[in-house]
Amino acid sequence: MSTVALITARGLFGRRRALLLLPLPLLLVGLAAICRAYGVSPDMWGTAVIVGLGTSVVLPVVALIVGTGVLGSEIDDGTIVHILTKPLPRRDIILAKYAVAASVTAVTTAVPLYLTGLLAGSAKLGAALAVAAVVGALAYSALFLLFSLVSRRPVLLGLVYILVWEGLLGNFVSGTKILSVGQYVATIADKMAPTTIIESSVGLTTALAMSAIFVVLGTIFAINRLGSFSLAGETS
Repeated sequence: MSTVALITARGLFGRRRALLLLPLPLLLVGLAAICRAYGVSPDMWGTAVIVGLGTSVVLPVVALIVGTGVLGSEIDDGTIVHILTKPLPRRDIILAKYAVAASVTAVTTAVPLYLTGLLAGSAKLGAALAVAAVVGALAYSALFLLFSLVSRRPVLLGLVYILVWEGLLGNFVSGTKILSVGQYVATIADKMAPTTIIESSVGLTTALAMSAIFVVLGTIFAINRLGSFSLAGETS
């Protein structure tokens, strides 16, 4: 499993896709730094930058790029066949891919979110955002890894989830919030460091439990889905 994880990490950072991970986190920290440099109160920019950009855009988009990239590209170019011919359980393949996706997403998003919270004047808020980002990375990665196995256009499917389900419906239909990873992230951060910048719509217990469900069910379904692939890379 460690060999698969190492190959996956090399493949991920060896593609141009890896360059897509940098602009959004840099933009997030840059905007916060500019506001801090000009003495703008965090109450005026915190919600727009931290929530509107950080937890609602940077975190899910980075997770989408990485989560669909660790396996989706291999399915597209047919190299998945080489992995499937190895004497490895499908479980180990998925767990290795998931570990890489979740780890890369967590680091790439938790660090800039921590810095943004720190620039907002609170190390506690920065730590809360970092922890919430890690939990969000775990849940999003499981979901988007599954998308790469159930759709030929996983990025499009992921964007529909982010923009339509979490963005559009999440703001107007209260029932959708219980299935929104973005809401779990907001809740965890808000409960750890209560602030007017972040508003949560679900309970902490619900956020933690649903995050765990996303991770467990997403991984199980991904393992089962990969198990249905034939050596031609098509589902049976």
